[in-house]
Amino acid sequence: MTEAATRPGGMLGMRHVALFVHDLESCLKFYRDVVGMQQEWMPDPDNVYLTSAGADNVALHRLDSATKLDGAQRLDHIGFILKTPQDVDDWCNYLVAHGTKIAQATRTHRDGARSFYCFDPAGNLVQFIYHSPISDKHAA
Repeated sequence: MTEAATRPGGMLGMRHVALFVHDLESCLKFYRDVVGMQQEWMPDPDNVYLTSAGADNVALHRLDSATKLDGAQRLDHIGFILKTPQDVDDWCNYLVAHGTKIAQATRTHRDGARSFYCFDPAGNLVQFIYHSPISDKHAA
């Protein structure tokens, strides 16, 4: 059997990430009020789900202050795809104006992508990126 014959269809891409956070309120404020995601569902005071116009889903799960993340699963970063290279610069300036700590300044990569990295209030690394194969396809 070939791979194509055995692999099921329906894959729409990675559109969900779940983050453990100690300070749910500050992370909710960052993703909802600063980044602009919409709060989709808050089933209880320790869990909230956000979306960007229904295209993705970010879950924030409160971790009690006594629990350390030292041995927990490691996540390198999450990323938001932007429509144009100029959008990357605009987002960087906007986040700096909102007191967001920048981890890596805006730069153009060897493949023509343009991005920067910042930290959310929980210390998660977040990339804002223009990546032509994805950005140009969905820019309309």
